[in-house]
Amino acid sequence: MLMETSCCPVTACWTSPCQPPVTMGIPVFILAGLLVHFVFLVSIFDIYFSSPLVHGMTPQQTPLPPPAKRLVLFVADGLRADSLYELDGNNTSHAPYLRGILENNGSWGISHTRVPTESRPGHVALIAGFYEDVSAVAKGWKENPVEFDSVFNESKYTWSWGSPDILPMFAKGATGDHVYTFCYTAESEDFGAQDASKLDTWVFDHVKSFFNSSRSNQTLFSALNEEKVVLFMHLLGIDTNGHAHRPNSREYKENIRKVDEGVKEIASMLESFYGNDGKTAFILTSDHGMTDWGSHGAGHPSETLTPLIVWGAGVNYPQKVTSQFFEDNFLKEWKLENLKRLDVNQADIAPLMASLIGVPFPLNSVGTLPLEYLNNSAHFKAESMFTNAVQVLEQFKVPKLLKGLCGYEIGHVNSRAAFQSLVVESWHVAEEVTGCWGVKLNYAGRASTVGDLCSKY
Repeated sequence: MLMETSCCPVTACWTSPCQPPVTMGIPVFILAGLLVHFVFLVSIFDIYFSSPLVHGMTPQQTPLPPPAKRLVLFVADGLRADSLYELDGNNTSHAPYLRGILENNGSWGISHTRVPTESRPGHVALIAGFYEDVSAVAKGWKENPVEFDSVFNESKYTWSWGSPDILPMFAKGATGDHVYTFCYTAESEDFGAQDASKLDTWVFDHVKSFFNSSRSNQTLFSALNEEKVVLFMHLLGIDTNGHAHRPNSREYKENIRKVDEGVKEIASMLESFYGNDGKTAFILTSDHGMTDWGSHGAGHPSETLTPLIVWGAGVNYPQKVTSQFFEDNFLKEWKLENLKRLDVNQADIAPLMASLIGVPFPLNSVGTLPLEYLNNSAHFKAESMFTNAVQVLEQFKVPKLLKGLCGYEIGHVNSRAAFQSLVVESWHVAEEVTGCWGVKLNYAGRASTVGDLCSKY
């Protein structure tokens, strides 16, 4: 009887006209699926394609006189470390002048780049001191998705020569009119050209012509003799020949020889122009390397290992050693076992340049000053290290301060004085602060200064 009672409702349910279960129509199901996938897609861009750069930091500068008045930066685009340092079958270098510099006059090492090994991210790391985030891919690694500081911007004057793909991006974000660019036409960058080294010859010739013309232009002559001057030469020929003929080709290696000769001529000309005053620092490096098949962009060692040679004012002379340990066998292959190799991360070169000429470290730099490249007093090195540390710390303090201030409700501030002290503490980030406080305090219009904020309370 118990079984009949318990089974009857089930039987009745199946035999009675019950309502059919509610089902989602196919169009609604498809729309819901598309919506979910759209949310997932947008979240990826919102999380990973938002720049982590912050603004509003206070510039940090070493308070002691710098060793150099001017800095000359040569960037040989697409130059591999092994292509510059290796010796050929006759035991001679592809770049005899630069080989002599690292053996007798300066310091050397490998600059380790990061992916993507492209020209724009490499130059940003070199000159601004940070590794560009993926938000730049939306601009094809060509334009500034977010404004950033650089050694060029912090300099008193910067003159640059080279490719129209590289130079304008540092002039575009500079404050004031002190970063000057001289570019050849985009049509000149023919990757199928027979002699792409002409791109580098163009740069060297125009630099010489520029300095010759300054002798009859007193304004330009005076500017060139100022302190905190940067001269930047972007040399695209090696990269172009590498793409067209591969890095092991005769054209690629011959282009290295021409760059070596050009660097020698420019260095000699500048020493003569400045009367051998011993106040010029030189840096030669590359933005990225290149694979054996002529590509770059990934993380193969041939793409991420680039040369770094530094000499001149404030730079250490070669350091003789009896032994040194590295996991690779490059020292033996390059016959440089007895010269100390000083490897750096690519972003470390920006604080090195800033330290040599005494400009504030780039605000967004995450590089660590490579002290072993410096030939200066322990006091100067200590002050430079401290400045470097404070500059990096500022990038953590500003977001924390903004988060704290923007998170305050009116009831959390005990007095007008307490509010003023909070806001005045962030005077150097007033624009960011006013933006968030304008919402929290709910007053009409945005305050333009911190003083306006205090008066609103």
